[in-house]
Amino acid sequence: MLDYVYGQNEIVAPAVAQLIPHCRRGWGPNIMTIGVVEGGLMIAGIVYHNWEPEAGIIEISAAAAPGHYWMTRETLKRMFQYPFHYLDCQMVVQRIPADDERQQFMMSRFGYALVPVPRMYGRDRDGVLALLTREAWEENRFNARLKHHLTESLQEAAE
Repeated sequence: MLDYVYGQNEIVAPAVAQLIPHCRRGWGPNIMTIGVVEGGLMIAGIVYHNWEPEAGIIEISAAAAPGHYWMTRETLKRMFQYPFHYLDCQMVVQRIPADDERQQFMMSRFGYALVPVPRMYGRDRDGVLALLTREAWEENRFNARLKHHLTESLQEAAE
């Protein structure tokens, strides 16, 4: 059984940064985090950063300790309800190394548009911007079945 902790930025953000090489410098002061906890230990974390309220865009960085199953339906629900429902974002952005084909495949299944960016991680390393609009999230196959995108599911989760 997974538990979720909110607002523990001082703990979650550095832990996630250590798991993502290109994020080790951190994200700056205006972040929000969700920690994923199993058996009293944080096994994964999600960091929301670079929020642009006027544009309705926020960036997400997430990582987990190796060998842990954390990307559950509940985690996905919480991960995307925060930007799309609570912040009313119209799109989320994630950056991934171009050589991480596994993650690109997974993100394409969630409805992300993948945009190659030469040299995103330096002169010799390309990257990919993964862009997920609210509409693409609402229409993806997970929401078609689970209805995470509906406001009523937020109210049920809060009770």
